[in-house]
Amino acid sequence: MLSHSLLQLAAEAEGKIAPRFAAIDGISQRATGRVLEAFARHRVSDACFAGTTGYGYDDAGREKLEAIYADVFGCESALVRQGFVNGSHAIGCAMLAGMQMGDTLLSATGPVYDTLQTLLGKRGPVGGTFPEQGLGYREVALRGGRPDLPAIEKAAAAADVAVVFVQRSRGYGTRESLAPEDIGQLVQVVRAVNPRAAVVVDNCYGEFCADTEPTHHGADLICGSLIKNPGGGLAPAGGYIAGRADLVARVANRMSIPGIGGECGPTLGLSRLMFQGFFMAPHTVAQALKTATFAAALLESLGCTVSPRWEEARPDIIQTVAFGEPAPLLAFCRGIQAGAPVDSFATPEPWDMPGYDCPVVMAAGAFVQGASIELSCDAPMRPPYTAYMQGGLTYESGKYGILRAAQALMEAQI
Repeated sequence: MLSHSLLQLAAEAEGKIAPRFAAIDGISQRATGRVLEAFARHRVSDACFAGTTGYGYDDAGREKLEAIYADVFGCESALVRQGFVNGSHAIGCAMLAGMQMGDTLLSATGPVYDTLQTLLGKRGPVGGTFPEQGLGYREVALRGGRPDLPAIEKAAAAADVAVVFVQRSRGYGTRESLAPEDIGQLVQVVRAVNPRAAVVVDNCYGEFCADTEPTHHGADLICGSLIKNPGGGLAPAGGYIAGRADLVARVANRMSIPGIGGECGPTLGLSRLMFQGFFMAPHTVAQALKTATFAAALLESLGCTVSPRWEEARPDIIQTVAFGEPAPLLAFCRGIQAGAPVDSFATPEPWDMPGYDCPVVMAAGAFVQGASIELSCDAPMRPPYTAYMQGGLTYESGKYGILRAAQALMEAQI
């Protein structure tokens, strides 16, 4: 039972965030218009949903969906496939597609995300890592939580730098996420000193959070997961890469083999969900942004440290809540789980999740396993014990999940 005092705080929070909701609705409306215009230009019909099996040759629906992604994201080409097992898979393929033996990848936003550390040869099993392929890696530390443009300019000028990598979201960090315009400034810096370097952006959690995407501001490739924003809560698996046609073709060659590239790949009856998910994506992302905004306002009133704050712009759907110690963090995650439509009876416990260097607790009662466009909350069990919350297929369900988490937090503190 939700307490009367909590419901009163929730009503007060909703009252003050109404202008932010209006701004979010405006972004969603404009993005929906762009998606519908692209569907019309590419003449989407019921025949596009038929799907293919086997090799997947001449899959007209797959080809149209990829053309629509490229159209909406303002670039030349796209690869949208359920064969990408997660966002990290798509990102890794994008990184490697722009490199040859002897080349170096420069991370312009500090260390890469945890699940990419093994690819770089930093830890874990061997097999296809950067060092084994004769590839180098360097990174530029953030300055004050923001990209250090002068340092990036100096580092990107090196002759061996073939890819400059940008992570749009904060990952498991405390820095601010980057807006597409921020990435555009970084692109200009790189272009001035190294025109051949491809700027590759991990766009996870950021799609449809603003009126533009990084490709509208000069990024060569963007990539992400279909069980995050662009799948709209309907795509059951997969990822995408969009950008320069030559680089997308190289990604397709790496995903399959040269000579086949993107010509194969059956859609196995999933085309309708892929199309419908992308159609729903702007609205679904708006629901997630509203959920995060409400969470920030409510939890701040309870004395929590949140980022972004409710009145701040949101370049992605991630909301952080810093607890400083493990007990309230676990209580909060367990409250999120209790408010989920699936597995609400489960109790999240920290575990050694593949790709991470410490136990991770994850609350995710989702219809699609691991779908972080559905309300979820996860955290590495290490100081400063910060929860990373994202998603919400509907604001109403997202709000309920936040209320259950806030109630659990209040009870834990008693």
